[in-house]
Amino acid sequence: MPLTMTTVGIIGAGNIGSTLAEGLVQRGYDVVISNSRGPETLADLVARLGDRARAATAQEAAAAGDWAIVTVPLTAVDRIPVEPLAGKIVLDTNNYYWERDGHIAALDDKKTTTSQLLQDHLPGSKVAKAFNHIMSGQILTDGAPAGTAERRALATASDFDDAAAFVTSLYDEFGFDTVNIGPLAESWRVERDQPAYVVAQNAEELEANLARASR
Repeated sequence: MPLTMTTVGIIGAGNIGSTLAEGLVQRGYDVVISNSRGPETLADLVARLGDRARAATAQEAAAAGDWAIVTVPLTAVDRIPVEPLAGKIVLDTNNYYWERDGHIAALDDKKTTTSQLLQDHLPGSKVAKAFNHIMSGQILTDGAPAGTAERRALATASDFDDAAAFVTSLYDEFGFDTVNIGPLAESWRVERDQPAYVVAQNAEELEANLARASR
């Protein structure tokens, strides 16, 4: 773990956010987590996570983190704090579920991706796709040491090489190999209804599934 990137702000405390918070605390990170309902509603989660975690507002979590994770429904993306995330790596776990989010024309028309929507909202940040195509319950159970045969792989995408490299290092800490898709414009390849979405696959299989993706 980079010594200068030890505090993470997590915006969103659903299944993915709370699971990543648990895994990060286990790995020695300090976690500042927020949700849309207020810090007091996270008391039980923070108590379970222990001394390395505290609840805050989204603004406070964004400001406190050396880097951040945004794991909220797409309808809430425009409420993510902008200024406190400027200059920081921001991991985007989101997927587009029109049944939940309502129809978003730019996504329906395949003109952008969910991560590009977040990058557009956070022009001073370095957004990277991460942890969007694994079930939350598998994040802390499916990892394996580097070099393990058939080690599960996860994909990332970013317009910034250092952000993709950061995700690669983080995936390795959680026990996963990485396949870098490239820019955020290609991140649709690992989203809902594509061959690589929420299936256990090694790096070679993931690369093949990404190549099979169709839009």
